Amino acid sequence: MDRYVYKDGKKMRYGYTTGSCATAAAKGAARMLFSQREIDLVNIDTLKGWTLELELEDTVVNREFAQCSVKKDSGDDPDITNGIKIFARVEKIDGNNIEISGGEGVGIVTRKGLSVGVGEYAINPIPRKTIEEVVKSETPKGCGIKVTIFCPEGVEIGKKTFNPQLGIEGGISIIGTTGIVEPMSEEAFKDSLAIEVSVKRQEGIDRLILSPGNYGRDFSEKLGLDTEYLIKTSNFIGFMLDKMEEYEIQEILWVGHIGKMIKVAAGIFHTHSRISDARMETLAAYGALLGADTELIKKIMNSITTEEAIDYIKKWDKSQELFDLIAQRISDRCRRRLKSSIKLGTIIFSQQHGVLGRCKDADNIMRGFQFEKD
Repeated sequence: MDRYVYKDGKKMRYGYTTGSCATAAAKGAARMLFSQREIDLVNIDTLKGWTLELELEDTVVNREFAQCSVKKDSGDDPDITNGIKIFARVEKIDGNNIEISGGEGVGIVTRKGLSVGVGEYAINPIPRKTIEEVVKSETPKGCGIKVTIFCPEGVEIGKKTFNPQLGIEGGISIIGTTGIVEPMSEEAFKDSLAIEVSVKRQEGIDRLILSPGNYGRDFSEKLGLDTEYLIKTSNFIGFMLDKMEEYEIQEILWVGHIGKMIKVAAGIFHTHSRISDARMETLAAYGALLGADTELIKKIMNSITTEEAIDYIKKWDKSQELFDLIAQRISDRCRRRLKSSIKLGTIIFSQQHGVLGRCKDADNIMRGFQFEKD
């Protein structure tokens, strides 16, 4: 599709969702079944207010069923499902209902907390509704129809998405609220993080380990923590704290690399470098608070990475006091943002030096996440 948005000075093209692909394929298959002729284009209206003209591929038409596929186009969004084919098979059934099901490569929900029930195919409510509407518009009154959405490539692609973490097994999800993929959409990523919290909560979990990324997950394992309780927050620290309150989480343990978490000590809750980067300034300020001399502060300020700065700080006799203070301030800043009495602890680490500092509550909270010894 030829619609664009400018982000960070770059012209980026919109795409369309797996939900739009499934809707278009279902509409095309239904039209072919009742006309008994092949077609190669179909139009659908999206909730974004845009009309899409999409090409149909792999068409099959006979008196029993019709099917076709639509190729996913994610525009300039780095979406792993870009280019895969979403198929729809439409066949007549007894009665006058429209049944929508999934097939090969569409995941099955195995855990509570999602918008689709356990045991059902992961075809989200909005795509399910649009599929039903377009098929109904192509079907003679009084005729029953079964629509099967499938995606053979989805079996392998699904393993590389968030689906396994969310309890969706065997394939991809058919998703999309507006039908349109906005390139580099933070909102879509944040939605997936919120779903992870919802799933954990539905399983009765009310305490979580939070970490900005894979380093934190790996380090949590080294600490002997059960990472079944861990959710990666990426850069969205404030957003995830808000979700902790929304889902009534009772305890949080932050396990994070100092390069990300030092920003939170300065009250920064979106930690992407293009949004904020006060790492060295914050380290230097807390060092000065504890009496660091000018030479050390200069070395910190001239450091390229926090790992480099830590090498200098570690030679200072107040280094442990500094790192514990930073961990404490991270916890304090998070509590200041939270409106509830969630228990919260922080552990900060570096790749070279391991654990750097803990806040005063970290050890007590950490014990609740450690594996029980035999």
